[in-house]
Amino acid sequence: MKLYGHPDSGHAYKVKLCLEIAGIAHKYEVVDIFSARESRAAEFKEYAKFHEVPLLIDNGQGFVQSNAILIYIAKKYGILGAENADIFKRCLEWLFWEANKIGLCLPQLRASNKFEQFKLSDGARTWLTERYNHDVQILESELMDRRQFIVGEELTIADFSLCGYLYFADEAQVEVPRLVQDWLNRLSNLSGWAHPYKLLRA
Repeated sequence: MKLYGHPDSGHAYKVKLCLEIAGIAHKYEVVDIFSARESRAAEFKEYAKFHEVPLLIDNGQGFVQSNAILIYIAKKYGILGAENADIFKRCLEWLFWEANKIGLCLPQLRASNKFEQFKLSDGARTWLTERYNHDVQILESELMDRRQFIVGEELTIADFSLCGYLYFADEAQVEVPRLVQDWLNRLSNLSGWAHPYKLLRA
């Protein structure tokens, strides 16, 4: 199993963190996501359908899109929610929610602050910030019952999906509410956890 990623990709971070905490052996290689696509490694170009990270290669097959990769990992090993049909259904709901909510707003806000070429207009920034604030409050309300993780008391792929860009919240210049931060802190205390900039280095 081999993962391609980059330290600035919260989507690649979801997958790398999942593999590390689950203790799944894999190789890892950094792709320069700011390089011309035609200049990237031949293996990456062969398997990366959309020319993006993360890319997971396993048994001669390429898997792309972070949440789809998380589903593949969980189902392959029967872990992180895939052991129970009802729990896995709830995981899938969170994964699809994340893709159109936190996973939409946060990457754009962060990129606008960090990279000049991705600078947002004032109107777009305001809209995305308001949308983030609305979405993160939904996550905050879900954690008001003091559950340990997103779906319950056990770690699942929903946790990896949702946390990816929240560890970059400071760079996006947005606030993380208290219960969401407490949940991120619990993840940070798990064996194998490291910040994206450390975990995704070459």
